Amino acid sequence: MHPWRLSGLDPAPFQALFELSDDELQRLGAVRQTADATPGFPCRVSLEDAPVGTELLLVPFEHHPARSPYRASGPIFVRKGTTQRDLDPGEVPPTVLRRLISLRAYDADAMMVDATVCDGPEVAAALDGFFANVAVDYVHLHFAKRGCFSCVARRAG
Repeated sequence: MHPWRLSGLDPAPFQALFELSDDELQRLGAVRQTADATPGFPCRVSLEDAPVGTELLLVPFEHHPARSPYRASGPIFVRKGTTQRDLDPGEVPPTVLRRLISLRAYDADAMMVDATVCDGPEVAAALDGFFANVAVDYVHLHFAKRGCFSCVARRAG
């Protein structure tokens, strides 16, 4: 059994943003978009590529609000009206499987202890290796080509 589980983001902080005008979104550094290809618009809440025609927001997001040198933020897509996805232990969603992924392993003090880049089908083995190290508390996955945060892996159980 795999010792980790991937999770999408909580949709609650994003839902009110869908009610804002495009001008209001722009003031926040966000943009409303419509998916015009799939894959291409990976939602960080549902951990799915948005179907063509789906409304999304591209928003700045602090995905690593840690009090460490590794504090980080970047752009993410969020689909309108979607629910948070928590995958079964060891499950890797197609949004990750079909992309080149950067993995960054952190300890409980939010300090990076390991990192790698691999093709999506190799992510499960990489996560197994990271979580074999008792110092690893969580792992952030990023889409390597664009550098955007994808999701977080935490110890299962």
